[in-house]
Parts: sequence; C-alpha cells; structure tokens
Amino acid sequence: MKAISYSSYGSADVLEYGERPDPKVGPDSVLVKVRAAGVNPVDWKAREGYLQAGLETVFPVIPGWDVSGVVVQPGAAVDEFEVGDEVIGYVREDFLSRGTFAEYVAAPVRTLARKPLSLSFEEAAGLPLCGLTAHQVLHRTLKVRSGETVLVHAAAGGVGSFAVQLARHAGCRVIGTAGPHNHAYVRELGAEPVEYGEGLADRLRALAPDGIDAAFDTVGGEALQVSAETLAPDGRLASIADAEVFSYGGRYAFVRPDAQDLAHLAELAEQGVIAVHVDRVFPLEQAADAYRLNEEGRTRGKIVVTVDWEN
Repeated sequence: MKAISYSSYGSADVLEYGERPDPKVGPDSVLVKVRAAGVNPVDWKAREGYLQAGLETVFPVIPGWDVSGVVVQPGAAVDEFEVGDEVIGYVREDFLSRGTFAEYVAAPVRTLARKPLSLSFEEAAGLPLCGLTAHQVLHRTLKVRSGETVLVHAAAGGVGSFAVQLARHAGCRVIGTAGPHNHAYVRELGAEPVEYGEGLADRLRALAPDGIDAAFDTVGGEALQVSAETLAPDGRLASIADAEVFSYGGRYAFVRPDAQDLAHLAELAEQGVIAVHVDRVFPLEQAADAYRLNEEGRTRGKIVVTVDWEN
C-alpha cells in the first residue's frame, strides 16, 4: 500500500511517501480502507520525539491517529462491523508505528464508531481525536455543569472549536481566546471571543468578575498562568498542553480511545449539535505540507489528508 512514513525523528522533511507492507488484521481489529485522515499537533510532536518517554517507537512509523473510511475486512472475533460499513476512529495504540496516513489501516474495534452520515469523509476525519479530547476534558476532567462559565483557549482551533460547541450544549457560558481575525468564527460557535496576549487577565476579569468556573488550556505557558489567575475560588483547571498545570492545582489530560464516547460525538454531529470545520485538504502524497501548515498553529478548525481512490 501507499503510505507516509518516517524512519527517524525530525522535522517534516523526514516524511516519505512510498510503499509500505499491507497491515495484518488481528482478531479484534478491522481493515479500514482510508478515505481521509486528520492532522493533529500531537502527530508532529510524536514525529519529533517528544512522546518517546511514554510511547515506544517502532520504526519506520506511519503517523496519524484520526481516520475515516470503509471496512473491507473484519477480524475473526469482530461482530460490531461488516464489510462496507463507514467508520471513524481515533486509532491510537500504546506504541508508534501503525498509523492512519496510509491507504489502509488495521484499527482495533475499541477505537471505532460508525461515521455520521451527515458528514463528508473529510469532515468525519477531523472529529475523533479533537472531539474526544474536548468531550473527555469537559465531562470527565473538569466536570462542567449547566450555568457555569467556561474558558476555552485557542477556541478557533481543532480541540477548542469542539470544546466551545460541547460546553454550550452542556448549558455553559463560554469565553474563548482567539486572534481578532477569528472572533466572528468563535461567536458563530457560541462563545464570547477575547483576544489573547498582553492584558488577557484584565479582559477576562471584565467579562467574568466572579471568576472562571472551569478553564480548558490547550496552549500552555502564559495562557495556563492567566487561567489559574482568573479562576473562581472553587474553579477547576485542566491542560492538554503543559504539565506545569499541576503546580497550579489543576489536572493534565491525555485523550484515550473510547468507542462509546466516539459514537456519542457521531450522534451529536448527526443532530447538528457539533460541526466540523475543515480548513485545508491535502492529498496523501503532500502530507508533509499538511504537517508544516499545522505546525504554524494558525489553523481554523481542521487540516485533513485524503486518499484518492478514483485512479
């Protein structure tokens, strides 16, 4: 099969497009014919070696954890899916090697859910990792409640845009940090936009004089510090970007595959509660360019890589 892979840590320059062996399908997995794969910051951080302390790396590595596609072969023990089923998945294992930037991926059923019919394959590929992150942090880590004020950093980004929509669906008031060029988009999502940068703490205090009930940090550094400074007395803080959150009494969160959570998100997408904004689409062979764009950190919504099955 054609795939993107890398044989050493490094920049996007280490990514190569070429032939890789077809994946073997274990008893608890299905073979998915990949239609699209989402690009996430964790992908290039893994490629640069930042995750090697917690995830074993087996080179060569096919990157990517997000996928949408079609089941072409169920494993021997699988009765959840059949040939022809359209699925989405956050296909993460406890090591780096067999990712989704390929024509096929063997995906454990614990990582999959049925694709929302209302979403294109490109949109659906942008849902799993970011949607699960937002859902799990809001409801498991921060335990947000209706009527609370929730702060979401980088509210126009992949995780942030889902967090805004899900927090609003939970009945929360949402304040979202974003650059001025994204303020209209953040309002459309349902949040009150506020510009990040110098003076952010004062702007947040003006919007929420009683403090923030739950702060969702996706950036780290100064954003994390400002979040801690503007919390209500019993406010909660969580970060997916900076382990320094522990020093502020908050919690660090790392998303996990969960078929039930993913099916719930798919249902919300079908109902129109959450939408996926696809910023840019690249063909598989140009995945390195997709990564370079993602690394700039200015994406509105999602960047997606597609596999062309027409030729």
